[in-house]
Amino acid sequence: MSADQATPREEPEDLVHQRAELVEEEARLQHEAPSEGASRAARALADVAAEPGVPKPDPILVVEDLTRSFGGVKAVQVDHVEVQRGTITAVIGPNGAGKSTFFNLVTGFDRPDSGRWRFDGADITGRPAYRIAGSGMVRTFQLTKALMRLTTLENVMLGATGQRGERLLTAPLRFLWRGQEDQVRQRADALLERFRLTHMRDEFAGTMSGGQRKLLEMARALMVRPSLVMLDEPMAGVNPALTQSLLGHIQGLRDEGTTVVLVEHDMDVIMAISDWIVVMAEGRVIAEGRPDDIRRNKAVIDAYLGTRRELKEDDGEH
Repeated sequence: MSADQATPREEPEDLVHQRAELVEEEARLQHEAPSEGASRAARALADVAAEPGVPKPDPILVVEDLTRSFGGVKAVQVDHVEVQRGTITAVIGPNGAGKSTFFNLVTGFDRPDSGRWRFDGADITGRPAYRIAGSGMVRTFQLTKALMRLTTLENVMLGATGQRGERLLTAPLRFLWRGQEDQVRQRADALLERFRLTHMRDEFAGTMSGGQRKLLEMARALMVRPSLVMLDEPMAGVNPALTQSLLGHIQGLRDEGTTVVLVEHDMDVIMAISDWIVVMAEGRVIAEGRPDDIRRNKAVIDAYLGTRRELKEDDGEH
C-alpha cells in the first residue's frame, strides 16, 4: 500500500490494550516515590524564588530582551528568562500568548527584532536552526513534520548529523560512509525500540497515527544526543491511550539528565510532570514557579480566566 492510500489508524485491540496499560501506569504512579531525576530537579530549584525572570543555579538556556513584532502587535517581549539544567520546564499561557513564537525564535526558525540568548554558556543569537540543533538544542513541532513517503526508520535516521553520505563529493563513494550509516541505523533501531515503534520500522510514516508520529518526532530529535529538547504541544491530537506513554518518555529524558522545555495546554499534564513553570501572556513572562506556586498565582488566574469586575451603576439607575 502506498503512503497516499494509507490512512492513520490503530486497531481496536491495540487501543483496548493501551487503555489497560494506561490504567495500570496511573495506578503505579500514584503509589510511586518521585524519581531520582524529579528529586534532583526539586533540590536544584528549592531556593529559587517564584517570580518572573528569576536567576537559576545552573541555567542551560538564558534569554534576554527578546522581542518580535508582527505588524503593530508585539508577539514576544521577554525581558529575561532562564531554564534550569536537568529539569522539565513548562511554558504555558492563553492562546496568542507568544509561546510558539518564543520557541521559533530561540531555536532559529524565526528572527527576532532584538534580543540575545545563550545555550550552555555559548551565545547562539542569530544562528540558523541546523547549527543550533547541531550544538545540542533540538525541538519538535505542534504539527508533526514526518516525511510520509519514507519509512519510519528512514525518518529517524534523517535526524543524525554529520553524515558523510550527504556530501556531494562523497555520496557516490559508498565505501567511505557505509560504516557510519550502519552506526546511524543501529542507533535509530535502538530509539524505535525505546519508543515502542519497532513494529512500524519498515512502514511508511504516512500510515502512522497522530500519537505514533509524535513518538517518531521525539525519536528523531534524540538522534543528535541533545542536552536540551523543546517540545511544542506534544500531547496535541494524541489519543488518550498514548498520553501516558508520552509522559513516561518525557520524564525519562529528564531522569537521564536531558533538559526538557515544553509548551502544552493540558493543565493536568503540566501540573503532573513539570518541575518549573513559566507563564506567558501577551508576549511577556508574567509568572514563574513550581506547580503549587502557579496554582495560587493571581496573575496566572487572571490571565486565563480574566479579572472579575463589578459593574458600576449609573447615577440615574437604581
